[in-house]
Formats: sequence, C-alpha cells, structure tokens
Amino acid sequence: MSMYMLLCNYTEQAVRNMKEMPKRREAANEKAKKLGVEIKAAYLALGAHDLIVHVEAPNDESIAKFVLSLAAMGNLRTTTVRCFPEAEFEKIVGGLV
Repeated sequence: MSMYMLLCNYTEQAVRNMKEMPKRREAANEKAKKLGVEIKAAYLALGAHDLIVHVEAPNDESIAKFVLSLAAMGNLRTTTVRCFPEAEFEKIVGGLV
C-alpha cells in the first residue's frame, strides 16, 4: 500500500453545513472502503489547510478515484501528496546512479 497525505480545505458549502461533518466523514469512509483506500488518521489543522488526512491506497488510480469522489461531494478541495516511509526512502536513495 502506498501512503498519501490529503491536504484539505473546506469549501463555503462545508462551512455552512459544519454540523453535518459526522455524516460526511461516514460517507467518505464508505467511499474509501469501496475503492480499497484506508483512512489511517485525520487531523483538524490550523494554518494553510483545514484538515490533513493520512490515507493508504493500493495504487495511484485508487487514490485519484477517492479524491475525485470527495471533490464531487462539494465540501473539500484537496492537494494530494505521495509520501514514502523512511525504509522506502532509503531504498530509493540506495538505488541512485
């Protein structure tokens, strides 16, 4: 599984309907499961992003489908960052030519 961080910002729609957040989170979890994406953790954030979500997915296609599905709900705008754990990073660096 590949690791990703979703850097999220709420849309105006999300802010107007913030009390519905638990239902939206449940819907996002269901979408994730259907696509083989695992939501590992989510954090309310202060600063440039409103929410940071750590997810794992079997491939880039699965995460792209998940992020597009989230965007279609109209509550989040996301930036997806592919992350490499330390062991993978060392393997990548070890293969430099």
